[in-house]
Amino acid sequence: MKSVTIKAPAKVNTMLRVVARREDGFHDLRMVMVPLSLADEIELSPIERGIELSIDGQMDAGMAGEKNLCWRAAALMREEAGLAGGVRIELTKRTPVAAGLGGGSSDAAAVLRGLSEMWDLRWPATKLAGIGKRLGADVPFFCHGGPAFVEGIGDVVTPYDTFPNLSFLLINPGFAVSTPWVYKRWDEEMAKSPSEMLTMEGADARVRPLFKAFRDVISSLRNDLEAVTCRAHPEIAEIKRFLVEQGAAGALMSGSGPTVFGVFERGSVRDAAASRATKEGWRVFAAEGLTA
Repeated sequence: MKSVTIKAPAKVNTMLRVVARREDGFHDLRMVMVPLSLADEIELSPIERGIELSIDGQMDAGMAGEKNLCWRAAALMREEAGLAGGVRIELTKRTPVAAGLGGGSSDAAAVLRGLSEMWDLRWPATKLAGIGKRLGADVPFFCHGGPAFVEGIGDVVTPYDTFPNLSFLLINPGFAVSTPWVYKRWDEEMAKSPSEMLTMEGADARVRPLFKAFRDVISSLRNDLEAVTCRAHPEIAEIKRFLVEQGAAGALMSGSGPTVFGVFERGSVRDAAASRATKEGWRVFAAEGLTA
């Protein structure tokens, strides 16, 4: 049994619509998610028993030991496969933590995919996504690979057969944002102004947007959570202005934030913008969208 090295790509949401709050406290969403060339790297190695985890790079308290999604993914995968053998997980973090880029969920999905290969299970993406749903809402998306239309709480994934090539510039302002906090604030604000609740009822709620060209992506850029996070962190609006001024065709906060991305039609314009993104505290990443 050989070691396996696998990439865990970050993601951006080029569309995130909050349809409604569910009775179980979660939210029904409609999202377009795109994986990126910016990625963590995970090496999986067979060991006699147990699960060992080491992390090189940025981490927080929630990433330690058995709390880590990689550890939990390995434990769940071993249980589902009925195997007694162990695994050593070596995680190299490159994606910012609590940044709206799905880093932890992608790491978990990478462990599922990597162990399926290492243990010669050959489980399809749909089976891995079903397991991943038990770990977190974004994990099923990362089990599939490639851009996708994502519904429900993140567990209904419809991959796109074709998607435009996109160049991104990501700017993280250097602080973390809690996803549960953002949704809690969204609920509070919608409770105060229910007539403004951003719902998508009727025919539009069942239509999957298609993207044949670059302009189709730009015209659909929207994130219902952006205003909530931006009110608490005005620097997000500053980053959006900067990206547009530097030639981005559109700019948007990803997920619950605080990372903001600009979408560029040409990589050369994106790279020039990256060289000017020098404000203290900003973390800047140039990335390409992965289309398969």
